[in-house]
Amino acid sequence: MVNIAIFASGSGSNAENISNYFKNKEGASVRLIISNKADAFVHKRAEVLGVKSVTFSKDDFEKTDLVLDCLRENQIDFIVLAGFLLKVPQNLIDAYPQRIVNIHPALLPKFGGKGMYGDNVHKAVVAARESESGITIHYINENYDEGNIIFQAKCEVLSDDTFQNVAEKVHQLEYLHFPPVIDSVIAELSKG
Repeated sequence: MVNIAIFASGSGSNAENISNYFKNKEGASVRLIISNKADAFVHKRAEVLGVKSVTFSKDDFEKTDLVLDCLRENQIDFIVLAGFLLKVPQNLIDAYPQRIVNIHPALLPKFGGKGMYGDNVHKAVVAARESESGITIHYINENYDEGNIIFQAKCEVLSDDTFQNVAEKVHQLEYLHFPPVIDSVIAELSKG
């Protein structure tokens, strides 16, 4: 059994979608949700899902091994970032090589990097008059949004789309593709 931890900073709709996907799956399950915000709605979702959730401060992530210790105590094998806004520290990258994936709400390498998350990305896509956007699922490395790309899916951006329209299209791609892509990455890891 592959135990998954989801890191989330906000409402947790992707965390909920992923948890539900793996609820009746053999071979993997969501065992833990970690946030950097005690008041994040993801904790309420975790409670309803029956998944343990914990909060760690930015300093806990950056200056201690508390998060790593928690992951080990909960026998976590794989980490999924789903709307997590902190940079993943090196100690976690070293402990989970090629076992941390993130979803980005644009087609990397465009519109990535520090500060490019959520509506900031969609606003930038609309301002640049892009004809398409989408999602990028990628491995994590020491730089924001620069890890190896696993999967991308595209959606059309119309000339009269607002950033909210683009956000909705991108969310639909996230909900559709993120769980099965995670599943396939875990299946590949299990083979090796």
